[in-house]
Amino acid sequence: MPRQEVSTLVQRPVTRPNSFIFTLYGDLVHRLAGDGALWIGGLIRLMASFGVSPQAVRQAVSRMTRQGWLVARREGNLAFYLVTVRGRRRIEELSPRIYGPVIEWDGRWRLLTYSVGETRRPARERLRKELAALGWAQLSSSTWISPSDALEAAREAAAATVAPDAIHLFESEYRGPLSDRALIERCWDVESIASAYREFISRYRPRFHLETSGEALSDEGAFVERLWLVHDYRKFAYLDPGLPSELLPAHWPGTAAAALFREYYAALDKKSQRYFHLCTRLTDGATRKSVEATRPCQNA
Repeated sequence: MPRQEVSTLVQRPVTRPNSFIFTLYGDLVHRLAGDGALWIGGLIRLMASFGVSPQAVRQAVSRMTRQGWLVARREGNLAFYLVTVRGRRRIEELSPRIYGPVIEWDGRWRLLTYSVGETRRPARERLRKELAALGWAQLSSSTWISPSDALEAAREAAAATVAPDAIHLFESEYRGPLSDRALIERCWDVESIASAYREFISRYRPRFHLETSGEALSDEGAFVERLWLVHDYRKFAYLDPGLPSELLPAHWPGTAAAALFREYYAALDKKSQRYFHLCTRLTDGATRKSVEATRPCQNA
């Protein structure tokens, strides 16, 4: 009998369904559902495993559609939702920072400066949020830096929030007065990032050992665990833009966290995919009309 962790995980509330649904799209739908479209009934079934009500799912999907992350498509009496061009772009930007591979630092910094007046303050704040989501950090009031090749993503963020000509982009080497390592410590809270990595390891290492020692999860349990694993690890894309390993303290916990993530993800992959396909498949005939499932689907 599989260990019963699903009920325990459901007790961990999904406080932001829209963010969690985006994790689901980025990790499973975008990769496995062909054109990236997911039937609303399948989405409701999947989210029921996390204790999210059908109403909450619909509200989140509606909000994500208004914000430009999802777009609706109808096929007969069925409603499907797929990620927009903007959504796909964000998934593709974040995926390398989540799933790897690790790219060695080229020793160069990317800089962005902007000129956006107080009359456009809301747009300026949206740009700042977008830059932070892309892993940039603030060097001064209107100057941001990144160690990764994120110039094109920053250009698109500017076009979507302020205007393309409101920013200037540079690529350069840092010449002081600080060292590259000191520059990182000035712009990123390295100890806070390290602490977050240690918390991730503390949460998931015991669960990984259980899964690989024979106390395996059911298909549904593996699906639930996989989404929480990705959702929690995805947060590091906003904390750590891939800070160069040679500029970080020795025994950096981010290295161990990345290895744990990939091993546990691989261990959960087959069973979680099986549950995903079970919940999202459509059948022919009369059952095709019963699209508003309000409970987790049953394992076959």
